[in-house]
Amino acid sequence: MANGNMKDFAERFYKSTDGLTLYVRDYQPATGDTGRLPVICLPGLTRNSRDFHDLALLLSRDATSPQRVIALDYRGRGMSERDENKANYNLAVEGGDVIAACAAFGINRAIFIGTSRGGLILHLLAATRLGLLAGVIFNDIGAVIEPAGLMAIRDYLNRSRKPRTWSDAVDILKENLAAAFPALGANDWWEMARAIYRETNGIPVADYDPAIAEQLKTIDFNGPLPDLWPQFEELRSTPLLVIRGENSNLLSLETTDEMTKRHPNMVQITAKGQGHAPLLHLGDIPEAIRTFIGRLS
Repeated sequence: MANGNMKDFAERFYKSTDGLTLYVRDYQPATGDTGRLPVICLPGLTRNSRDFHDLALLLSRDATSPQRVIALDYRGRGMSERDENKANYNLAVEGGDVIAACAAFGINRAIFIGTSRGGLILHLLAATRLGLLAGVIFNDIGAVIEPAGLMAIRDYLNRSRKPRTWSDAVDILKENLAAAFPALGANDWWEMARAIYRETNGIPVADYDPAIAEQLKTIDFNGPLPDLWPQFEELRSTPLLVIRGENSNLLSLETTDEMTKRHPNMVQITAKGQGHAPLLHLGDIPEAIRTFIGRLS
């Protein structure tokens, strides 16, 4: 999850249909074009391409089956341009940006990894651009979102305490997430901080447009959240791997059980000692991802 060395990937930009300049990291195998399907990584709500760095290195440098990996920064996150129209921070517009990225880089079909919000976007693409999806990996997301998990994200993103130093940033992460992530070591927390924050005038600043977190305050949690079962049903013939954090408060076991019933060929693994959302380069997760991708490539 580290920021990464610039030699590890190419920085590329493309235009959204409404003219924003958006950013991706492009991890190319040293051998060049392998003819294998590319892997496209879609991050969580306020996260960015840096979350996938370690996994992208593992996949692109695999000794036997190296994969091209493209990790996106959505509009308003990371290196992508902020949107003056804050209403555009929504799944439909961001799904359109994913389609625009595929068009810009000549990708007609790919294997997609969606963490949290990235998985929600993939649900929408299943209903609108199913042909793009050669295979799908959901990282701690499914057709039903648990309100308690989304409220926890809302409260965390809108906390009043802001870091003044990098050590402070790590401490804030631990205070909020350590109970759900006992599998993380000291270096993992530092890498997570470096992925979430960017340094501005010597101070770590969350690397996203604050308007994105503000949107969560408008959600009505008094009733059930809308589900995505109709969109999930569109994936019934698409190879699917679901990774659930052992301590996740966003994706329940009941939901993954129902997903398995509706998609009998779905593969499911548990990220031991992790909550929402699991770090994909830890434990046995990389091998599960490599195995899944290997069957498709």
